Amino acid sequence: MNIHEYQGKEVLQQYGVSVPRGKVAFNVEEAVNAARELGSPVVVVKAQIHAGGRGKAGGVKIAKSLDEVRTYAEELFGKVLVTHQTGPEGKEIKRLLIEEGCDIKKEYYVGVVVDRGTGSVVLMASEEGGTEIEEVAAATPEKIFREVVDPAVGLQPFQARRLAYAINIPKELVNKAAKFMMALYSAFVDKDCSIAEINPLVVTGGGEVMALDAKLNFDSNSLFRHKDVLALRDLDEEDEKEIAASKFDLSYIALDGNIGCMVNGAGLAMATMDIIKYYGGEPANFLDVGGGATKEKVTEAFKIILSDPEVKGIFINIFGGIMRCDVIADGVVEAAKQVKLDKPLVVRLEGTNVDLGKKILNESGLNIVSADSMADGAQKIVELVR
Repeated sequence: MNIHEYQGKEVLQQYGVSVPRGKVAFNVEEAVNAARELGSPVVVVKAQIHAGGRGKAGGVKIAKSLDEVRTYAEELFGKVLVTHQTGPEGKEIKRLLIEEGCDIKKEYYVGVVVDRGTGSVVLMASEEGGTEIEEVAAATPEKIFREVVDPAVGLQPFQARRLAYAINIPKELVNKAAKFMMALYSAFVDKDCSIAEINPLVVTGGGEVMALDAKLNFDSNSLFRHKDVLALRDLDEEDEKEIAASKFDLSYIALDGNIGCMVNGAGLAMATMDIIKYYGGEPANFLDVGGGATKEKVTEAFKIILSDPEVKGIFINIFGGIMRCDVIADGVVEAAKQVKLDKPLVVRLEGTNVDLGKKILNESGLNIVSADSMADGAQKIVELVR
């Protein structure tokens, strides 16, 4: 789950991370009033969307008067901002962060991530702050420094100081920078983050070490432990179908193709999408109904797939272990009747109660194409969609 920059800064402040003063605004008047309350001679007007690259796309403005704040707010509210992370469709700006200006002396990058290679949390830092870390990694990888954290003891102060020295933090501010990194790591672990990224971290003319931006992503599987984090969720930033799927505990990710996929198990979902691509098709989604889906859950999954107008056909690929094939079949028949299915449907069932599942489908009176294998099913749905 993602949150906005201003929300990320509020979370980090709880751990002692220093951030500029700022207020969120949902309309032009709120933006002007926020700037007035801040009383700063320079105010930054920042678009709040779940995507990076806002500055390059014109989503960050520097205002030196209340009139300029009003002008920029009027320009940004309702604007569709297109960045390298939003895709060509962009995202509409519905919130602005009005923040005091900052006397920036130098910009740095600091991030905490889970590194699959080491199986540990890794703290990364670079003195090339303010630019995309992917660009730094590609052009000057030697400028990215890492500290692997032992999960038994957590991030140690000497590691944080070593990293601060490595990225050339001024010597008199090394302890402040180390304290900043320790706080960022604590927030990452306590809140079950999947990434905690500060870009840029800045050293100010007044000798402060401050987070000028903040990106926090959270492991969705942990949200039951963090009601405070879940309350920060902005549904306007998420795909409607993904929101509907989450209500039924379904794993759904929208893609750009035209073949809807319903499977049970993430590995099978990936394999199904791969084999559709192999035979020349384009998957429209990743939808995993899980191992213990009910008839009602399968019915809702089917409806969610069909709610995508780009879907021209559906491939259901189920291996019934814990999941019974007859339950899948009942759900498919029920959903197809409810939505009056008029698109090609290919079903491949294997595993527990497979014969009963196939019997239910065959006797449903629906136009369902049966497949003997995953490859057979993929070929059939690709041909039918064409």
